[in-house]
Amino acid sequence: MKRYIPALIYLLFASLMATADSAIKFDRTSFDLGTIHASKGQVKATYNFTNTGDTPLVIISVSNGGCGCTKPEYPKQPIQPGKSGTITINFNPAGRKGELNREVKLKTNAPASKKMALKFSGVILP
Repeated sequence: MKRYIPALIYLLFASLMATADSAIKFDRTSFDLGTIHASKGQVKATYNFTNTGDTPLVIISVSNGGCGCTKPEYPKQPIQPGKSGTITINFNPAGRKGELNREVKLKTNAPASKKMALKFSGVILP
């Protein structure tokens, strides 16, 4: 039972924050990686955002886009009103080729982020 207490506290905090007036505004929600070589190694797409609400913004999760080649990095601590942060998507093109169109789904306590996705695209050369 003791090991479930932190999870229950987190869920309670997240549900309380979901009713708060938090908002997230991105500089952009899509990123063109251009033409990349599969042997180049990892490339990054960076998305800057600001908490435009009047309560702390909590990023609950950022998906990996459905594969192990995509690894998101995002702030784990709440972002205070008026403050900014960055979400970075690390993509490894090794073993892939052709057109790339991916997205990662974002879940926060901001009501408008329920269906928010960050997209990235490019062309991978072998």
